[in-house]
Amino acid sequence: MNLLKMIDTPADLRKLPRMQLKPLADELRAFLLDSVSKTGGHLSSNLGTVELTIALHYVFNTPEDRIVWDVGHQTYPHKILAGRRDQMPTLRQLNGISGFPRRSESEYDTFGTAHSSTSISAALGMALAAKTKGESRHSIAVIGDGAMTAGMAFEALNNAGVYNDINLLVILNDNDMSISPPVGALNRYLARLMSGKFYAAAKNVGKSVLPGPMLELAKRLEEHAKGMVVPATMFEEFGFNYIGPIDGHDLESLIPTLQNLKNLRGPQFLHVVTKKGQGYKLAEADPVLYHGPGKFNPAEGIKPAPSSKMTYTQVFGDWLCDMAEHDTRLVGITPAMREGSGLVEFERRFPGRYYDVGIAEQHAVTFAAGLACEGLKPVVAIYSTFLQRGYDQLIHDVALQNLDVTFALDRSGLVGADGATHAGNYDIAFMRCIPNMVVMAASDENECRQMLSTAFHHHGPAAVRYPRGAGIGATVEKSLGTIPMGKGEVRREGKCIAILAFGTMVAPSLKAGDELNATVANMRFVKPLDTDLVRQLAQTHDALVTVEEGAIMGGAGSAVAEALAEAGIVKPVLHLGLPDKFIDHGDQAQLLALCGLDAAGIAASIRKRFDKGEPRLVVNN
Repeated sequence: MNLLKMIDTPADLRKLPRMQLKPLADELRAFLLDSVSKTGGHLSSNLGTVELTIALHYVFNTPEDRIVWDVGHQTYPHKILAGRRDQMPTLRQLNGISGFPRRSESEYDTFGTAHSSTSISAALGMALAAKTKGESRHSIAVIGDGAMTAGMAFEALNNAGVYNDINLLVILNDNDMSISPPVGALNRYLARLMSGKFYAAAKNVGKSVLPGPMLELAKRLEEHAKGMVVPATMFEEFGFNYIGPIDGHDLESLIPTLQNLKNLRGPQFLHVVTKKGQGYKLAEADPVLYHGPGKFNPAEGIKPAPSSKMTYTQVFGDWLCDMAEHDTRLVGITPAMREGSGLVEFERRFPGRYYDVGIAEQHAVTFAAGLACEGLKPVVAIYSTFLQRGYDQLIHDVALQNLDVTFALDRSGLVGADGATHAGNYDIAFMRCIPNMVVMAASDENECRQMLSTAFHHHGPAAVRYPRGAGIGATVEKSLGTIPMGKGEVRREGKCIAILAFGTMVAPSLKAGDELNATVANMRFVKPLDTDLVRQLAQTHDALVTVEEGAIMGGAGSAVAEALAEAGIVKPVLHLGLPDKFIDHGDQAQLLALCGLDAAGIAASIRKRFDKGEPRLVVNN
């Protein structure tokens, strides 16, 4: 690691002779593999961008020149070269560095990313800002072929192509993968471009080595010949100068090409081809498995960890297959998250009823609406954080028309190491205000299955939220039974204090209830709220406590307060949930404890609120 130890900033990198960049890439890749194997994190994508990262920082004057990394899960080499090598052992841990770019973390992280397809828009904004301010710096967007499937990327291309006097470079990092295998017409189009790489290579050589007058003549001949050889690329039709495809692992191709592009004005588009997992054979062979592993031994590879508990994602995947067997109208939809959302087995068993629409959450929701219009029963499997991207479609295309669409909201609540960008903290608040929506929160694995069946049989839009990871170990029944619509249940009878718990907060609330001798209700439904149960508990207890793994502002506790106000009931209410701030990355259980949402925290908050005044707590009585 002698070369890598010399690099504390990209300025140090730019002092190296070019002949040392290949050995540096080897050192960086080895360091990366060793580091991620000890902390967990994104691996395949980062192994695939080592050379591209080195080339970008070598050619461009970062941070003066701005690099925007789309999604950002491929930025570990960037972080290592940009002053954070010694902080890599803290990656994705509490008070450590983020697994994604963060403006507050480094001046080299020019734009915070984690959701896909934002890079071209941000880089265009930066390029036009530079023009407005009279600055000559460059703006570079690095976007994957998976992220390029989203409409926002094309909106940005469409906007950027009309400005012929800006320093904007879009680099398409084409590795034939997003997280799941690639889908759609764009993937076929890029494959066709790849099949013409001999023509493209000849074009690149001409642009790389010819002097000025001859280059101009060559460009004219190229344009004349292009119509006879291959039509203009889609990107050229958008107004970009398209170069590529070139080998994204070949520094001898990357660096001269980037140097040439640096000297060109107007929107430039460079198509590079990389391989996920490059340099680590196990990740090359299975980039999906090594996309986001936990800790592992690189010499042995990832070994399946034994677990007696099912994950909620597994519960959903099993339910989806069972319900599809029962009802042929069911179709499953995912926006490029087949593995993460648990649809692998469903695709295998029901390929004609499985739809991966690419990284296109807005389209996924409206596509489901179209299917529902024709009498099918679409189930949209989507992370809570990604449904935010389809919010207008949820309101306008589904709920307004009261269409029969089921939403399975994985990763609701805190998600741990991925941090604030992926946390599903807001779905309760943003869904409960939508007319016609049904919103349920599962307290355990079996209830999750029952809620999914309830949502599926409900005529109209319905969502079931469930957390990341394993449940409490509840036995999951194989039946497809439902629960009564809009009805909660009292799980523990106590005195004075009634805890109204939603979803994942039922288990810790029961422990707190045992300590405080409080009544505990599993509310189950955020909407329609069980107002009869709310009124009953208010009338028989001195105070109410609401607990949810979601934003307090506008959340389930707010729904309870609104119900009390409408009924004219005045009663002390304590709302516990996620505070009005972004929760950083860290261990899931650790973060919940810091938010006061473990059993000890819930009991402590109740004591603090009520022990010194009225009502008095009755403890263990």
